[in-house]
Amino acid sequence: MARDLDISTETIYAWRCQDRIDQGLAPGLTSTEKTELAAANKRIAELEVELLDRRRWRTRLELANAIFEYLEIFHNRQRRHSAIGWLTPLEFENKQPSTVA
Repeated sequence: MARDLDISTETIYAWRCQDRIDQGLAPGLTSTEKTELAAANKRIAELEVELLDRRRWRTRLELANAIFEYLEIFHNRQRRHSAIGWLTPLEFENKQPSTVA
């Protein structure tokens, strides 16, 4: 029947695995994994709204460069980091004493 419906064996396997998780017969995601997945999905949604929904790119390379620029130049420099006291990297660097001799 799956062949008649053009459903791959991989899809059926995934459905069976998910069914076992839903029935409690197999472990699903841990709470940490769920939290990490939610955070990743949030970041992807932000990227889509802030970058991808604003224009169209002619080539994959142009899109890849735009994503790199967004992440490395805009997002990472403005995002607050827990490891440095919830400061942006620039705020953190400005708080540090100068070590230039």
